[in-house]
Order: sequence, then C-alpha cells, then structure tokens
Amino acid sequence: MDPVRVGVWGAGMWGEKHARVYAAIPEATLVGVYDRDAARAAAVAAQYGTRSFADPGGLLDHCEAVSIATPTVAHRAALEQAAAAGVHALVEKPVAPSVADADAMIEAARRAGTVMQVGQVERFNPALHAVREAIGGVKFIEAHRLALFQPRSLDIDVVFDLMIHDLDIVLQAVGQMPEQVSAVGVAVLSGNEDIANARLEFADGCVANLTASRVSQERLRRIRFFQSNSYLSVDLFAKTCEHLHLDRAVLAAAAGAGQPPPLAAAIRRRDVPVPDAEPLTLELAAFLRSLRGDGAGAASAKAGRDALAVAEAVQAGMKQRARRWSVPLPATS
Repeated sequence: MDPVRVGVWGAGMWGEKHARVYAAIPEATLVGVYDRDAARAAAVAAQYGTRSFADPGGLLDHCEAVSIATPTVAHRAALEQAAAAGVHALVEKPVAPSVADADAMIEAARRAGTVMQVGQVERFNPALHAVREAIGGVKFIEAHRLALFQPRSLDIDVVFDLMIHDLDIVLQAVGQMPEQVSAVGVAVLSGNEDIANARLEFADGCVANLTASRVSQERLRRIRFFQSNSYLSVDLFAKTCEHLHLDRAVLAAAAGAGQPPPLAAAIRRRDVPVPDAEPLTLELAAFLRSLRGDGAGAASAKAGRDALAVAEAVQAGMKQRARRWSVPLPATS
C-alpha cells in the first residue's frame, strides 16, 4: 500500500501528537504542518522532519488527507475548506461546537465525495479493544474520567472536553441513542462546567452513569460494564482489563443434582491480556488504511455527530438543573 500524503492543520498539543505519529508510521508521508502561529508550526515541522506552510490552502494543495486539530470552533471552516480541496479529513473530537455545525460538515464532505472521520481516540485504547467482543447485552455502565486541571480547552466544558470519550464508548456498546438524559455540572476553576455527572437511559432498559472532572487530584479513566452473567472492568489509563462471568457448567451440574445454584463457586475471573500499543497510532493508521480500502478506519462522521448530540443533551440537562436549583439573591434595602 502506498503511503498517504497527509498534513496536520493545527500545531497545538494534539496537532503535534498527530505530526509525531504520521512521521513514524509506514501508512503516512507527512508533507507538512500549518498553524496560525507560524513559529509554532515551524518548530513542530522541524522536529518531525517536514515543512511548515504559511496558509492552509498551501498545505491542502500537497495533501490527500489532513488531520484537523484546530480549536473546536474552527473545525467547520477547516473541514469545509479541506472538502472543497478534495482532501479527506480526520477531525479531532469534539467534531464541532454544535450538531448543526457537524451536520453542515458531513454534508460538505458528502457533496465533495471526501471521507470525514472523527478522532474519538479512546475507541482505539488496546484495553477496550481487548474486551470489545465480550461486550453485549449491557444492563448498566459506569464510567469515571478524572483529570488534573490544565489551562487548555477552557473554551469548552468538561462534557465536550472529557466526557465525550465515554459517551462515544457507551453509544458504541449499547448501539442506540438514549431516550432520556439528566445531568448536573459545576464550574470550579473556569467559566464552564469543570465537573459533570450524567445519567443516560435507553429503550432496552440499559442505564449509563458517567462522571467527568478536570479538577481532580488524581488521574482516572475507568469504565465498567454490567451484563447478564458477566462483568467487565476496563482501566483505560493503566490499560488493564478484568472479566468476571458465571460458569454455566457449574450451574447446570448443580441443577442436575437438584441443588441450589452455587453462584459464588460459579464465578470465574480472568485478567484479559492487553497488547502494548498507543491508541493514537492505532487510530491514525486505521484512518489512513481506510482511505486505501483497508478497514473501517476511525470513528465515522455519524458516530462523532451522535456523541456530540448526546453531549449537547447533557449540557441542556446541566443548564436545566442549574435553573431549577438556582437561589435568588436576597433583596437589598
């Protein structure tokens, strides 16, 4: 397979990571980097042996595909320019600042006949991948995503910044959109919510409870799946998995002997082996291979849009609760 000529639009923290990966994987030829900060673009380009461009049009003229790692508010304009140039795009999460913008981006790519995928990188966490085939018939999901405070991405709240990863995982696991969403959020150190909790209820009875914080004193990324006769715990930070399930043979033997089911004795536990791999490398390689017809690639534009739609519903739930429980200031004499 010939390498894909790819560029990076946006040389911030995540854009630099994209440049690093593209410079290292055989699926890519990194042709250049663009950023509004020309000095930053030049520094990243020099570090990874490529060139910086003075404008995005120049970069797109040399690309088959581009990673869009600009601030979220600029995603739509960047995607529309890339699509008009006939360039495929991987757009970092969240895909857009609103569902309306995401819909416009999807339509722009459709009209241009270009591929648009979304950087929901946690999908490619090797710990999650290791148990993906065991996920099914989920009854309850609990996720915690806690991060230390960092003065970045403060233009968006913690739902768009962190929780959206777990929203995408939940939607992929359940296979449908929630019927009901309720949420609470609190702004602590920024002008947007820094900690949030959301409850998603689905038509099949599954419930997901998600907590995200960017003002924690510890780092934690864990998601647990409670299913009929099994339990899966995935530590996305440590990249470890635990799988507990009921041994049907033990239960059947007890039933055949007319004995009560020995549930404790029937529980089997196994640590799931997880390969050593970087999620971003897996994601970008899959994106590029898909452009050559090899595999599904990264998250689809629809998947990115669906996660965004639920994130908007969580935001609306937070605002509704804040209005309900707001306490008016006492009148002054």
